[in-house]
Amino acid sequence: MFLTSFLKKISSSENKPQPKKVDNVISEDDVLISSVNLPSWKDGTVWSTPLRSQPDVNSECQEIKETITDLLRMVKDPEKPNTLADLQVITDESVQVQPFEGDGYLVRIDFNPTVPHCSLASLIGLCIRGKIQKNVLERIKLDIVIAEGKHSTEEEINKQINDKERVAAALENPNLKELVDSCITEEE
Repeated sequence: MFLTSFLKKISSSENKPQPKKVDNVISEDDVLISSVNLPSWKDGTVWSTPLRSQPDVNSECQEIKETITDLLRMVKDPEKPNTLADLQVITDESVQVQPFEGDGYLVRIDFNPTVPHCSLASLIGLCIRGKIQKNVLERIKLDIVIAEGKHSTEEEINKQINDKERVAAALENPNLKELVDSCITEEE
């Protein structure tokens, strides 16, 4: 009864039609159920919305972005002696950071393989993930994707490098783990 009268007050004050009532009960059609789902690399809308305009949050996002960008500059290409930054696989615009739920952050990294049929694109994504997970302590949800239209099999590779089970299985392979470690280890 209380809920019904409360909803009457709200709906009449907002000039919206009242919910349908059946024996003083609100029907399920009128109840808005919202679930919180983390946006994924497939959901481009989260990256097109502006940041909350809180100076502390914006500065923290910028700091995380700079930290991650600096870390990724030193990742080596698996087949060339150059870094990913030298080859323009990673640029300053590759990293996007947005706040999420309290003190968490969404981090999206778009990388650009050197050729559209690069056979090592999934390994590059694995190296990027390994470098960040080893060095970034903030609470982040990390999405690593190939820049749109830059690879012939980008959808499959994006699924592969963002699937926790596949990443864990890949890193159980000692040869692959050694290759990833050699790419993300900085020379002294």
